[in-house]
Order: sequence, then C-alpha cells, then structure tokens
Amino acid sequence: MWKDVFFDFLSIAFELTILFFVISFVISILQGLIPYEKVEKYLFRSNRFVGASISILLAFITPFCSCSTIPMVVGMLQKKMRFGFVMIFLFASPVLDLTILTLMGALLGWKVALIYTVITIILSIMIGFALEALGFESSVKNVIIQGGKQQIPGLNLKLAWKETVVLMKTVYPYLIIGALIGSLIHGAVPTEFISTYLGGNQWWIIPLAAIIGIPLYIRLSTMIPIAQILVAQGMALGPVMAIMISSTGASLPEVTLLNSIFHKRLVGAFLLSVFLISTLSGTIFYFV
Repeated sequence: MWKDVFFDFLSIAFELTILFFVISFVISILQGLIPYEKVEKYLFRSNRFVGASISILLAFITPFCSCSTIPMVVGMLQKKMRFGFVMIFLFASPVLDLTILTLMGALLGWKVALIYTVITIILSIMIGFALEALGFESSVKNVIIQGGKQQIPGLNLKLAWKETVVLMKTVYPYLIIGALIGSLIHGAVPTEFISTYLGGNQWWIIPLAAIIGIPLYIRLSTMIPIAQILVAQGMALGPVMAIMISSTGASLPEVTLLNSIFHKRLVGAFLLSVFLISTLSGTIFYFV
C-alpha cells in the first residue's frame, strides 16, 4: 500500500510542478502588462456593474490566500473606495486565481472550473452589494497600514521570473502538501467508505462540509489535488466544492485579522456570507 502511495505522490507532484511553474510564469508576465493604478482609479467613479467587474478583475490578478488579502482590503478602505466593491474583492480574491483555476481545469475538468468561476463571481458580487445595502460599512474600524511597492507595468521577463520563484517558494509547499494528502487518501482510505458516506444524495452533507471547512486554513492550491482524489474515490462533487470554497474563503487566522479592522457585527456577517457562498455553490454543483 505504501509503495502505491509513494508512486501516486510522485506522479501527482510531478504533474502539479510542471503545470504550476509554467502557468505562474505566464500569468506573472501578463500581470506586468496590467496598469494597476488606472484599475484602482476606476473604482472611485464607476457604476455598480463596472466597479464590480474591476473588483473581480483585481481578485483574478492578485494571487492571495485569505490572510494575505487583508492588507490590500485595508488599503482599499483607506482610499475610500466603495464599500461594496471592497467586499466583492474580499470574498473573491482567495477563491479566484488564474493559476489555481487553470490547475483546477486540468485536474478536475474545464466544465467544473468554469462553473466554479461563474458561481463564485455571481455570489461574491451579490453578497458584497448586500452587505453595502444593509449598512455594514459603519462596522469598519479606522486602521492604518503601510502600502507596499507598486509594480512597474510593462513586459519584464526577469521580473516575471523572480515573481514566479517567490510564488513557488510561498505557495508550492502547500501544493505538495495537498499532493501528499491526496495520495494518502487514494492509497489508505477505502473507496467504499468515501462513496458510501460522502458520495450519496444526502443534502445535509453540503452545509456540513462548508462548516467543517471554515475553521481550516487550507489554500486552494492545497485543496485541488485533494479534491481530485476525493472525487475519483467517489465523493460527491457538491460537498467537495463546499469545503474547498469555505476552507479557502475563510479561516481562523483570517478571522483574527478581520477582528482588527472590522467590528464583530461585520466579522459575523463575513463568516455567514462565506458559509452561504460555499453552501450555495456546493448545492448548485449537486444539481448540475
């Protein structure tokens, strides 16, 4: 069994390494061509549709985990950007990343990646504007944070290479951890167990998976190889997507950081929103 686990791990890790490195380098090149300052300016005077679209674009081109999103959220709030746009970015940034979505398409199928992307975009926009309409902007604390270096736009292969190396150092270990966990599940956990208890049509598995995922601190890059194995072993796609979104959209470390910039009312609304996004997404995948 352990021999099979080892070779499964090597196979998954090798495939992920090639995909991740190539995709990261290409996207780093593309990011250098995006004028961030102009994108941010549009968030001050845009209508709801344009502003929401720009917030989603920022979420795509900023590969953050849930915790590293917070400093940028603080910066956006300090610049007095519209609260609904900031909330859309807060929900979308950890769960929408071009590199990881490409990996998702390669491992889980492009239909799954497309549906996942559309669902998370729509729900992030809806909940972001809902929180604005309900007046949660008053629950933001006055926090100051130092801004980082601005990226110089333009085609810069050397800079793209450096950014790819940095991203490999920070994100790649989580990818390998996910590959290891996935290979262990594949080799050690009986297929019958997963298909019997997690592969059925019980509706309550989806919200339960969403609740279980929230306290965890798992990057989307870690969850994708795990999700691939769980689906292959017979786990229903609905709960897999629910735990994937909830574990990457929120975490205990992130909640701690949010407590420093949000009052408890808004922190609670954030957690409830992540639960709703992951549960609704899982439910849609359940029916699709």
